[in-house]
Amino acid sequence: MTVSTTSNAPVDLDVDLLLIPVTQDLSDSLIHALSNRLGAALSRAAADFEGKEGDVRVVYPETTVAPRAAFVGLGAAADLDADAVRRGMAAASETARTHEAEAVACLLPEEGGMDDDTTAQALVEGFVLGAYQYRRYKTDDGFSGPDSFVVHVDEHEEAAVRSGTERGRRLAEATGTARDLVNRSPHDKTAEAFARLVAESGAKHGYDVETWGEDRIREEGMGGLLAVNRGSFDPPTFSLLRWQPDDAPNERPIVVVGKGVMFDTGGLSLKDTKGSMDKMKSDMGGAAAVVGLFEALADLQVPLNVVGLLPATDNRPGRKAYVPGDVIEMHSGATVEVMNTDAEGRLLLADALSYASSTYDPALVVDVATLTGSCIVALGTKAAGVMASETDAAAERLYAIQRAGERTGERVHPLPMFEEYKELLDSTVADLTNVGGSAAGAITAGKFLEHFVEAPWLHLDVAGPAFLDEPSGYAPKGGTGFGVRLLADYLETYGATHTPA
Repeated sequence: MTVSTTSNAPVDLDVDLLLIPVTQDLSDSLIHALSNRLGAALSRAAADFEGKEGDVRVVYPETTVAPRAAFVGLGAAADLDADAVRRGMAAASETARTHEAEAVACLLPEEGGMDDDTTAQALVEGFVLGAYQYRRYKTDDGFSGPDSFVVHVDEHEEAAVRSGTERGRRLAEATGTARDLVNRSPHDKTAEAFARLVAESGAKHGYDVETWGEDRIREEGMGGLLAVNRGSFDPPTFSLLRWQPDDAPNERPIVVVGKGVMFDTGGLSLKDTKGSMDKMKSDMGGAAAVVGLFEALADLQVPLNVVGLLPATDNRPGRKAYVPGDVIEMHSGATVEVMNTDAEGRLLLADALSYASSTYDPALVVDVATLTGSCIVALGTKAAGVMASETDAAAERLYAIQRAGERTGERVHPLPMFEEYKELLDSTVADLTNVGGSAAGAITAGKFLEHFVEAPWLHLDVAGPAFLDEPSGYAPKGGTGFGVRLLADYLETYGATHTPA
């Protein structure tokens, strides 16, 4: 979808659908202005429109080039924020799909206190994310969605609107990349196929990618990744992403690690199919989010030195598969007693976290993973769990990423990391076990990862919001790309507020 701005008069916009976002507090003066600009039919419809968030009413004006216009409800003006705009525009994208509108234009809302660039960004994000469809395997000729979306500048600050429009487009497209990777059929995304897709993304968007095969992974001593891969027909990969523009102020990089389990059967601790294994093409949602993040960093030219690490394999019950009771020597040298082969993602991540700490002397490490069903039990699909080592600086990091979640609508909620939880990972034969029991499963998984990282650190368990059974607002059924916009916002803010390191 092409996204642009225009200053042409709304009445003259040659589109299939003209969107008019309004709040519940639609004033008489605004209705009068609509009448003057777009005709009496629109003003009469506006007078009857309640403006509740997500409500959309299609009108057929006689005075505009566009054959259809639609009022888009944003809710109360006092509560108007970027996410309310995104949710309203997602509903508008569904209307565009219903009416097979190929070209869509949108006015900026006149109410509320949001600045023009934030509003324009939210309009574009909501519409583009809401219009997303994954059609790679569809054979029908059904309507694939609008081809173009134009934001009307009017009397608003033109530079701000253009900036917000472009930023919204790039972030929505990067999120779309993550969604596509998750939704891709497992037979099309073995670890090697995924590594090729990452390399193609880097070449297209301008960030560096290095790919390791099994021999290099073995040389590096990544025992966790190799153990999980033992049951697979396909070899593992380890992708290293680098975004380091000339104006990056931080010599010590920020490292972002993504869990890349291409498909998770549970290994010999085999999952049930319905409601569990049937969704496990999504178990690389963390790695997909990191790919989307790097596209966003490069496209937005974010002045920050960032490294991405993507350990990748599938987890299958092949005849050489690792078994409960196995003791694994990890990259760090620590030993892990395997008690459940379905707790595999933490083994991949632990090797990557150890490598990050020992190689880069990072200023910050963030890992993102569809790690535990326990986190879904705790938080559902509306928020990801976030954890950090219990240090003074952790409170600052947790606060900052929660604020980023509020700005982007990709919300996170902190879970405690008390030292007592680590005791649940005690092993009689190794340094620790890979599971701590059914109680506090998301937290003990976090405590396991904590053992392997020596830098300031955040852990995001995105198991709930990364893959949905039903659409919700601008998040579709299937892969949502959760984490791309969250981390882009968080890292930009981090770069702007921290002393270079």
